[in-house]
Amino acid sequence: MNNIPWHDIAIFTDMPDADIDKVQKIFSTLKVERGEKIINEGDLGDEMFVLVSGRVRITKSMIIQGMTLPLQELQDTRKVLATLDGSLCPLFGEMALIDRDTRSATVETLEPSEFLVTNRDRFFALVKNEPEIGCHLLTALSRRLAATVRKNNSELVKLTTALALALTRSK
Repeated sequence: MNNIPWHDIAIFTDMPDADIDKVQKIFSTLKVERGEKIINEGDLGDEMFVLVSGRVRITKSMIIQGMTLPLQELQDTRKVLATLDGSLCPLFGEMALIDRDTRSATVETLEPSEFLVTNRDRFFALVKNEPEIGCHLLTALSRRLAATVRKNNSELVKLTTALALALTRSK
């Protein structure tokens, strides 16, 4: 794990080297071939991933699970939310790390990829044993989640407005 650019990972950017040495201990590496699902939407999870090489695609079902659509062209209900590149060291899975709930999207590798992985037990053991590091990590994750909520709120307003316009025009 020595060749991984830890300071390039958003939640570790401002962290001193001595603290990063402690953080490294809660992560393992995972190498995955092309076409493998790392996370399946709807599955329970408690792991957070950092993509350090390769590329992944994040997709989400756009209809309620179990619902059928009458139009054939709408049968592919998955939407690509993002394509992530390892050169940026993006992280994902942090919601399940925090709340150990079902996964909100599917993540699949587009090429051979390498990840750093930690789970809830290891993460919160570090938070308990190293409160200053824990505070830094939880603050960084909170900021990230807050930014996601703000973005989703903005998207919801756009979708609601578009729906209102479409319904008004169809009268």
